[in-house]
Amino acid sequence: MEVLTLNGTNFDGAIINELPVVVDFYADWCGPCKRVAPIIAQLAKENGGKIVFFKLNVDDCPEIAARYSIQSIPVLISFKNGRVHKTMVGVQSSQKILELAD
Repeated sequence: MEVLTLNGTNFDGAIINELPVVVDFYADWCGPCKRVAPIIAQLAKENGGKIVFFKLNVDDCPEIAARYSIQSIPVLISFKNGRVHKTMVGVQSSQKILELAD
């Protein structure tokens, strides 16, 4: 699977899923976010059908970033049944990112 992009229109529906959901909150100008993106893309390919990965540009959706108190990026938030499960800030290893969905 690929990492799908969320926006203000599809965010709320996307995080309600039978599978664990991980959302990468990022910005195009963010260097650390650019380091996380390929890790997320690889995990999405390797874990399709087990975990759903999304990304959301905080500059395009400031209201959603504010809702989850995003102060610095990248931030990875896992959701289970539409509710926040775990949160991680900064560049993380693939193993740590997978632990978000546990």
